[in-house]
Amino acid sequence: MFRLGVDVGGTFTDLLLIDERSGETFRTKTPSTPDDPSRAIITGIEQICDQVGIRPSDIARVMHGTTVATNAVLEHKGARVGLLVTQGYRQILQIARSYVPGGLAGWIVWPKPEPLVDLRDTYELHERIGAHGEIVEPLDEGHLRSVIDHLAESGVEAVTVALINSYTNPVHEQRVAEFVRQAMPSVPISVSSEVLPEIREFERTLSTVVNAYVSPVVSRYVRNLDSEIRSRGMDADLLLLRSDGGLASVEASAKEPVNLLLSGPAGGVTGAVWAAKLSGFPDVLTVDMGGTSTDVSLIQGGVPRIARETEVGHLAVRAPSVDVRTVGAGGGSIAAVSELTKALRVGPESAGAVPGPACYGRGGTRATVTDANVVLGYLPPSLLGGAMTLDVAASQRVVKDVADAMGLTVERAAAGIVDLVNESMYGALRLVSVQQGFDPRDYALVAFGGAGPLHANALGALLGSWPVIIPPSPGVLNAFGDATTQLRDEASTTFLRTVPETSAREVADVLRGLRDEAGRVLEDVGVSRSDQRVMLQVDMRYFGQGFEVTVDLEESDLDRLDLDAIGAQFDAEHDRLFTFRLDSPWEIVNLRAIVLGQEDNTPPPSIGKGGPDPSAARVERTSLVQADGRRVEAWIYDRERLLDGNRVEGPAIVVEMDSTTLILEGHQAEVDAYGNLLIRPV
Repeated sequence: MFRLGVDVGGTFTDLLLIDERSGETFRTKTPSTPDDPSRAIITGIEQICDQVGIRPSDIARVMHGTTVATNAVLEHKGARVGLLVTQGYRQILQIARSYVPGGLAGWIVWPKPEPLVDLRDTYELHERIGAHGEIVEPLDEGHLRSVIDHLAESGVEAVTVALINSYTNPVHEQRVAEFVRQAMPSVPISVSSEVLPEIREFERTLSTVVNAYVSPVVSRYVRNLDSEIRSRGMDADLLLLRSDGGLASVEASAKEPVNLLLSGPAGGVTGAVWAAKLSGFPDVLTVDMGGTSTDVSLIQGGVPRIARETEVGHLAVRAPSVDVRTVGAGGGSIAAVSELTKALRVGPESAGAVPGPACYGRGGTRATVTDANVVLGYLPPSLLGGAMTLDVAASQRVVKDVADAMGLTVERAAAGIVDLVNESMYGALRLVSVQQGFDPRDYALVAFGGAGPLHANALGALLGSWPVIIPPSPGVLNAFGDATTQLRDEASTTFLRTVPETSAREVADVLRGLRDEAGRVLEDVGVSRSDQRVMLQVDMRYFGQGFEVTVDLEESDLDRLDLDAIGAQFDAEHDRLFTFRLDSPWEIVNLRAIVLGQEDNTPPPSIGKGGPDPSAARVERTSLVQADGRRVEAWIYDRERLLDGNRVEGPAIVVEMDSTTLILEGHQAEVDAYGNLLIRPV
């Protein structure tokens, strides 16, 4: 049987098919269809099945990373949401948090974003739960009925229930949800004690509102895609990639779509984990450069760092996600010169898939990063295994417009464009490394995406991160990550106690309950308890602090839980992040259990053994421009013909169907047993 990974990007939709018996992989790319992403997916499925010679019904599982939820938030195309809150909390989204982005006096010029729910659609209920879960004021069900009547007549498309202190006792929220379901059976309902049963009223409300906001869009998309797949005779399980790198079923995705907000980038990080482990470098930085943007992250010990907040646009949602930072730097990023200052700017505006870079021949008239790479000779005249021919003259023409505006030669202007986009990615990589207390020189660099390998060598030099690892098929590594990730679910609760106020036994009992709760979700989709792996987390702070630091535990720690040892771990992590520790008592804030399904057992790829000489893979000679402006001769190599042990001296270009790798002068790429290119300074 076969397993299919699908990654929908802004320019291309990537598909990677895995033969589960042999581990052999097959790949294809098809232009994305932003108006309906499922059309490109179905087209890609038909293409790859024809290519391999199988029927769609031979595919057992389809694993899909999607940006549907992200786009709904960014483009303000979510549902009209009705919000039910405790009396006195009607303006909770308007008040929000007092943090204002920007520099000094930023509050003067910062336009406060509009909340996702209008005040006219926010209703107060007569009820009150105390901070310890006691019922202070019973729910007024007569008033609730009249509120729901107004809500049903208002035309809202989704409903959020977020009552004060419901994380300690959800009884009122459950009762309200029951009334809403009876009166509005076709409207999706999001309940805060189910979406995020944790302290902090604003964050819990906002996360639940976002869940409701994207719920109809995501639900419609995943169910339509599932229907389209089945109409092609496929009985495959459709699984969606979560923001934290796990997988969720169609039902779970439709119920809690807030967990899909960073679904797209998470697939690439999962694929990078696989590549890092195979190459023997568990500590890596990752660069996923596509046509519109670049995503970067940090992986330590073979495990990606998980953030407890997901940032999309101006929203910071309390939902777990791979700690990915995104910058508007991609192959399609447009280069422009300010008329006033004559300064060059690259991105974040992108040419996208249509019209795309000028060299694509689709009507692009503005210089992009891809056009600059063509001018410098870094991209050969054809891409996608010869299926796409580049218009070199068009690239020369649009880059000349930039050069003329700055009074530079065409090649110097092209080099400036490439340098600027590299600096932009370098800054993002420092955010996930240096800013969090990690030295990038202690990490290798995994580069992928359609454009990542082209810029990877230069980024390695800027960071001092070696080797630079280019995995096989880097252009579709996101799709490979989708196809090889694990099912995942988590359960959490607020447990507000200082360490002296609780006991190891009490904490262990709560963690066991959370483990069982998340484990049942995976059991419902066919993952037995014996195939589940459990990770535990404790969010701690010093008593009186307003933020927490997460401490990771193993399931085996439950039988010998030591709160003093957990506190010592917290001290060490706090010191690493903030360079100090306090003598204040430790306070536990949240407890969490994360349950994972079976790890992927796909056999790793292997290639033939060869010596250091790579000449058998040479295709032709070319010339390219070095950083100092010299034009030098270089070989172009066919990656499919490179063997284990081959060493490619720079300057050189390595081409394959889905990406192009640039090896700079003074550097060398060694091919390992799995086909990875490991680039280091000579």
